[in-house]
Formats: sequence, structure tokens, C-alpha cells
Amino acid sequence: MAVYTKINKSNLKYINRKFNFENFQSFKGIKQGIENTNYLLRSKNKKFILTIFEKRVLKKEIPFFMKLMDQLSNLNFNCPKPLKNYRGDYLIKVKNKTACVVSFLDGKDKKKLNFKNCFDIGKTVAQMHSSTKKLKLYRKNSMGIKNLNTLLNSIKFKSKKFINLEKFLKNNLQDIKDKWPKKLPRGIIHGDLFIDNIFFKGNKLSGIIDFYFAANDYFMYEIAICINALCFDKNKSKFKINKRKIKNLIKGYESIKKISEKEKKSLNTLCRGAAMRYFLTRLYDYTNTPKTALIKIKDPREYYQKLLIHNDLKTYKDYLN
Repeated sequence: MAVYTKINKSNLKYINRKFNFENFQSFKGIKQGIENTNYLLRSKNKKFILTIFEKRVLKKEIPFFMKLMDQLSNLNFNCPKPLKNYRGDYLIKVKNKTACVVSFLDGKDKKKLNFKNCFDIGKTVAQMHSSTKKLKLYRKNSMGIKNLNTLLNSIKFKSKKFINLEKFLKNNLQDIKDKWPKKLPRGIIHGDLFIDNIFFKGNKLSGIIDFYFAANDYFMYEIAICINALCFDKNKSKFKINKRKIKNLIKGYESIKKISEKEKKSLNTLCRGAAMRYFLTRLYDYTNTPKTALIKIKDPREYYQKLLIHNDLKTYKDYLN
């Protein structure tokens, strides 16, 4: 979340006309995150989030995200629920950009996860996967393994010192693609379950936000993303895998939904693929974003370290013991 598009009181009046069953009285920009512009809206007794979609989200894909959150909410899964305007549409225009208003999810993200948190996240992810199996929605994963070559080729390796890195990336990506599993259980995944997209009230998980990378893919790929994003500990600038966190994450998941032997055998390749995805997206931002841009670029070296760690592991048991 971030603030790229500024709004004023006349914009708020316009939004109120579109959603005439609510009376939004105030707005405040939310600065965290990097993808879209977000504001906290307040009515007399409730809070909402206004999201203005910036360039990274394709306009034609936004209805998928709206329907997904709406249908998950209807299945009692804790996530933001998009409001429909007086015409029955999810989307409006604000400053000539596509926008939506969703319900406010109570809670906040944690800076550090304990083992119980990891168990609860695994359980919640399995509940989400069980729910999305029932939904007749489809979106191809724009950040899937087949799309990473295009991303790699778009990165500007500006000097000779990057030649070895470019070679490392190309060799690793080819190896990951060669070993990528076929015909695993699949459905709609969140696709971006980082710590700031998971909310807690106290020590209890209260819900999940930011579904704008959701797509149809392997359920086990979601677990691989979670392992990369949630199950490493940082000491100064070094990252170390935390196998107890992984064990608790998977234990929580399997308390709802069993993981097959074929999925377990694919874990290392999927973890390498997820690490490669985030390494490439961060490297792209690092090398292609102008220094004058008002966004905080995440350090790509984190995922270089994580990819090296995955390269030293092989079996499912290697992640647990």
C-alpha cells in the first residue's frame, strides 16, 4: 500500500454519491507498501479502505480480484469484502483511475512470527484453498514460472560486475523450469502471502489482505511462497532458514488439508521457483526504478541468499529436520 494519487474533499463527495448507502466523513492516506494507492475512509461507525489501482495491476484483471474477495467473504473467510455501488458494480473511477472500496479488516501485521502464528497461518491457508476449490473463477498466474524468462530479460544489468549474476540467474531458472512439477493439485492461491498481508489481533490471526496477485496455480506453490516469506530469520543482513517455523506452518496446513507425496517431493523445486520470482521482481525494481521515485525498493540480496539456501537442500525432510 502507498499514496501515489492524492484525493481531496470533492473526490470524497463523488465517492459518497457512488456509494450512497454509506456516508464517508473523512479520509487518510496509508503509506505502507508499494503497489497501489490506499486510503482509510471513515463513516460514522465503520472504517473502509479505498484502493486506487496504479499501473502494475491490469484493468481487465481487477474484476477477478473483486469477485474472489466477495465470494471468499461469503464463505466466511476473513478478508476484505468489496462494496458494490448503487449500480451493483465493484469499481468506480477516481482521478481517471480504477478504484474500489472494501471493508476494513481488524488487526495488524506482526513484525515477528512465533511458532503458533506459523501453525495458524498454515491452517488459514488450507481453509482458503479448501474454499477457493469451490469457486468458478480463473486467472492465469502472471508471475508463474513460465513468465520469469520475460522478467529476467527485462532486467538492466548495467555493468560488467553483473555478468556473473546474470549467468547465475539464467542457469538457475533453466534448472528450475526443467524440474518444475506437472499435474499437482491446484486452484486459486493468494500468491503473495508476506508478513504484512497477514493480520493478527493479539496473538490470534484475524484475516488476510491484498489479493492482487491471486491466481490459479499449485496449492503447494503457495506453501513454497510462505516458506520463503515467513520462515527465515534475519540476523543483521544474514538470513537463516527456520525449520521449526516450516514444520508448524505445514502442521497447521495439514490439520485442514493433507499434502500428497507428490506435492512433498516437489517442495524444493517450488521453493527455488518462489525465491527466483521474488529475486527477479526485486532486482527489476532495483535496476529499473528511477532514483527520484517515491517508493522504497526492497533489497534483492535477501532472495539471492534464500535461493542459495534452497539450492543446498533437496528433499522434503531437509525442510523439516
